[in-house]
Amino acid sequence: MTAAEPRPRDAVRAEIREFLSTRRARITPEQAGLPTYGNDRRRVPGLRREEAALLVGVSPQYYIRLERGDATGVSESVIDGIAHALRLDDAERAHLLDLLRTAGAPARARTRRTPSPTRVRPTIHRLLEAMPTVPAVVMNGRLDVLAANHLGRLLFSPWYDTDQPVNNARLVFLDPRATSLFRDWEAVANDTVALLRAEAGRNPYDRALSDLVGELSTRSEDFRVRWAAHDVRIHNTGLKKLRHAVVGDLDLPFESLPLEPSTSTNLVTYLPEPGTPTHDALALLASWATSETAAAHRAPADEQGR
Repeated sequence: MTAAEPRPRDAVRAEIREFLSTRRARITPEQAGLPTYGNDRRRVPGLRREEAALLVGVSPQYYIRLERGDATGVSESVIDGIAHALRLDDAERAHLLDLLRTAGAPARARTRRTPSPTRVRPTIHRLLEAMPTVPAVVMNGRLDVLAANHLGRLLFSPWYDTDQPVNNARLVFLDPRATSLFRDWEAVANDTVALLRAEAGRNPYDRALSDLVGELSTRSEDFRVRWAAHDVRIHNTGLKKLRHAVVGDLDLPFESLPLEPSTSTNLVTYLPEPGTPTHDALALLASWATSETAAAHRAPADEQGR
C-alpha cells in the first residue's frame, strides 16, 4: 500500500459516508413529509443529516456517527429505519448491510473475505456444453468471464474469441465497439457500474477489484461519473439488447443464477421466447457456425486433393 492510499477501514467508512449522503440527496423534505419554510436556505440537496436522524428515530449525534462509519453494534431496527427513511431498495439495503458489517467487524475478520474466483469446476464446464441451444456464460463478481459455452462465445464474438482473460466491464467502457454491440449502451453501462459497486461492498478488500475500478476510473470518464453516484443494483433477470454482426438485432431475456453460496459467481443464460425473431436468429447463428466449422475442416482436405 502506498502512502497515498487510505487504510482499508478508512476506505470502507468513506464508502458508508458517501453512500448514505448520496441517498439523502435524492429525497426532499417535502417527499419525506417534513415541514419547510420560505427562508430556509439549504446548502445541500435533499435531506440534512438531522432530518434523516428524525426520520430514522435516532439522535442526530448517533446518526452522524453512523454516517461517518462508526458502525459497531448497529441494530436491525436502526437499519430498517434507515432503509425506510432513505427509501432504499433491496439492493441498496443489502449494500448498506455489507458496508456496516465490514466497518464494524474486528480487523482479523475483515481480512478473511474470499476474493472472487478466477476459474470454475470441470462439472460447470460440462454443464455449459450440455446446453447447446442456450447461450450461457459464467462470470464472477468482478465481471470476469470465467467460461462460456459455444453459443455464448458466438453471441459475443469477436470479444470472447481470445485466450486472454475477458472482463465485461472493460468491454463496456474501454472497447469502442461496445456501443455497436449493446443497443442500449447507457443502460448496460449503468448496470455494469452498479454491479461492481455492489461487489465492492461485499468484498471491499479484493485487490483485483480495486485495481479494476482504478483502471476504469483513470481511463473512462463515463465510468468515473457513474462510480461517483454510488448506485447499486440486483441484476438477476432482465433483457439484453444486442446487435450481432451476423444475425442482426437480438432481444435476449436473461437469468443470472448463483453458482457458489459464498461468492457472487453466476451462470448467466439467455433465453428468448420460442417462435420470436430472436429465437430464430439464435438458431440461425448456431447453424451458421456449424457450416463455417464444416467449411474450415473441408478446406485442408480439398487442398490436399489438388
